[in-house]
Amino acid sequence: MLTVVNEDGSTPSGSLLLDEIVREGARRMLAAALEAEVNAYIAELADERDANGRRLVVRNGYHQPRQVTTAAGVVEVKVPRVNDKRVDEATGERKRFSSAILPPWCRKSPKISEVLPLLYLHGLSSGDFVPALEQFLGSSAGLSPATVTRLTQQWQADHAAFMDRDLAEVDYVYVWADGIHLNVRLEETKACVLVLIGVRADGSKELVALKDGYRESGESWADLLRDCARRGMRAPLLAVGDGALGFWKALAEVFPSTREQRCWVHKTANVLDSLPKSAQPGAKKAIQDIYSAEDKKHAEAAIKTFVQLYGAKFPKAVKKITDDQAELLTFYDFPAEHWIHLRTMNPIESTFATVRLRTKVTRGAGSRTAALAMVFKLVESAQQRWRAVNAPHLVALVRAGARFERGRLVERPEAVAA
Repeated sequence: MLTVVNEDGSTPSGSLLLDEIVREGARRMLAAALEAEVNAYIAELADERDANGRRLVVRNGYHQPRQVTTAAGVVEVKVPRVNDKRVDEATGERKRFSSAILPPWCRKSPKISEVLPLLYLHGLSSGDFVPALEQFLGSSAGLSPATVTRLTQQWQADHAAFMDRDLAEVDYVYVWADGIHLNVRLEETKACVLVLIGVRADGSKELVALKDGYRESGESWADLLRDCARRGMRAPLLAVGDGALGFWKALAEVFPSTREQRCWVHKTANVLDSLPKSAQPGAKKAIQDIYSAEDKKHAEAAIKTFVQLYGAKFPKAVKKITDDQAELLTFYDFPAEHWIHLRTMNPIESTFATVRLRTKVTRGAGSRTAALAMVFKLVESAQQRWRAVNAPHLVALVRAGARFERGRLVERPEAVAA
């Protein structure tokens, strides 16, 4: 079919020809996928027949066309319909086919839903979403302010359910903790988001809790940790965090058996801030020699070297390391494969880096629950891309009490006859 194209590449309807081609390609691919899904479903149940030998599961035309908002724009879809005459013996109701690709309730792809929290945190109100996305998507279908409001309400319910879930069946061996200051849409100017990310026994990372707090205070952290314990959370073996006293005080109260590991990225920044710029490059290299050492013994030797080099002129900077030496070197008592994960708070920092970039220009207060729900949805989306820790099989051994020396598993010595 021939299409008239203007000099700027647009069509008489005002849309770019390239965009139309992309949307048409997306429509055809989606239609083909839905047809293949239905055909596979019917073929699998081809032997299901009634008393007269007629098939119980057959095609039955198409549902009414509907528009679905995707990352390629708005496409019109006709979903194949299935006539399933089978009856569920338990309920006595007719069985129904439900597409896993495009459920009956779906009007927009999950990727579109991921964009909306970013827009909200960036400072747009729900009424601004439609003009913001209409030009990009080619249509405002399915993105009315009322629809966005319903989505935010659903996200708030999702966050509330997440923070009330049972933790008794989940075992977090390691946890990272941090208070994230976003300066966006929180009713209290000094409020922050308290975040816990854990490593399960299978080595996978998972968001444990996300709640608002006040200045990372000890009571705010204690309230969060008590709530986790109330819901059945076991004491982690190791917690990683920065030097904020509030978290460590709360941890000692709620999970006293959990060991502490200070973040080397934060510690390095704190130490360098206490030194003149001329001394910072050399000091940074000396600090790297500590947390990159072959084992704890060599790390302790590197600390002694750091004290010799900088102790006389910059005692305050050196004291920042020597005062926390035990907590800075705890990670050396765990598997060497896990050291790179346990010596910093990178799992939290990398996740929230994008959120900070999106929200650093936002000013003005908003709903606390809505803002937390948006942050929760962003982290939930990012969580799908988190990779497991190195050597994940060793996490279960750590929980079981296995001992590691110089990062290597110490096998149980065999009994020697007297």
